[in-house]
Amino acid sequence: MTSQSPVPRPHLTRIPLDEIDHQLIGLLQRDGRASYAELAPAVGLSPPAVRQRVQRLVEGNVVQIVAVTDPLALGLPVMALVGVKVSGDAMAVADALGAIQRVIYVVITGGAYDLFAEIVCEDMAELFDIINTQLRPMDGVASVESFPYFDIHTHRFTWDTSTD
Repeated sequence: MTSQSPVPRPHLTRIPLDEIDHQLIGLLQRDGRASYAELAPAVGLSPPAVRQRVQRLVEGNVVQIVAVTDPLALGLPVMALVGVKVSGDAMAVADALGAIQRVIYVVITGGAYDLFAEIVCEDMAELFDIINTQLRPMDGVASVESFPYFDIHTHRFTWDTSTD
């Protein structure tokens, strides 16, 4: 990894959150499809005020309201975490990894690996093909180690966002 610090990203700018924001986040984590009218009584605001709050949270990149998919239900039962050691520009390699369709996330790390990527595939042959023909020959990739999943033990989309 290069000695440069990561590039600051505007989406990481924090917006101030109060207790109502934290309550709304918790409610949306449990049900992202809840209507403003359903959320309003839970936080003691009117539906239009809740709409404004939620819109501010979305525009501030505090929350994203998305459909969470299950790779197994989509016919992608093979999943692996891949550790990548980089020689050169880690951000360029992270960008190239992120462009691979079956890569669902990439993180820049410290420690034994410069990057971790999660890959979902139809079968082990597809996983091998991605690693062997796309990752290993990629410019800046020094080495790749894969960690296929046997099971996902904990997968959490809700956590306490309070500052207490």
